[in-house]
Amino acid sequence: MPKAVYKRVLLKLSGEALMGDRPSGIDPHVVNLIAREIGDVVALGVQLGLVVGGGNIFRGVEATAGGVDRTTADYMGMLATVINSLSLQSALEHQGIETRVQSAIEMKEIAEPFIQRRAIRHLEKGRVVIFAGGTGNPYFTTDTAASLRAMEIKAEAILKATRVDGIYDKDPVQYSDATMFEKISYTDVLTKSLKVMDAAAISLCRDNNLSIVVFNLQKTGNIKRVICGQSVGTVVGG
Repeated sequence: MPKAVYKRVLLKLSGEALMGDRPSGIDPHVVNLIAREIGDVVALGVQLGLVVGGGNIFRGVEATAGGVDRTTADYMGMLATVINSLSLQSALEHQGIETRVQSAIEMKEIAEPFIQRRAIRHLEKGRVVIFAGGTGNPYFTTDTAASLRAMEIKAEAILKATRVDGIYDKDPVQYSDATMFEKISYTDVLTKSLKVMDAAAISLCRDNNLSIVVFNLQKTGNIKRVICGQSVGTVVGG
């Protein structure tokens, strides 16, 4: 049986990862597939925190362009992440995986408030903890929320799940000659303006020396491969 090289990680999913082939919303089949992959990781004894975006339901930037106040738009986006988190929680619990949703915005009927010590205690008990509501503040993305929560739970790495195999020097969808990096520094990501995570999230990871592994979620088994230390995707560090 493969052995995990990480004890505790933070998995970052985009909201779009839950859409499947739909133009928006949540595809239950895709969510169940993700839940099974997470279950394989939990079975290895890995403690897993999870942050999911809300872009499949609501995009604050697009709403702002349409005339919605930025602060209001960002709070609407945070609520979208709660919907996605509850969907993932349901799918995980159907797999028999104990799960807790902790929200940065208080809504006690459906989620716990985010409390660092409680989150760590859940992880130590083998529960998956889904951090919803972003940071609870406007003007911060769910990438920044992922970096922040990773620091708070003392994760060993952030696993950033995407639709491509890793980080490229240019968009691999548009350019067939795009080259993928196996490893890249935080500074190079920032200076080259590579669209991995936003600058605040990358800077936070750099300042705290937290590695980021960027990989393709659409390849079955990739989460487990990364957890087991296989050469998958791109590592951002040093």
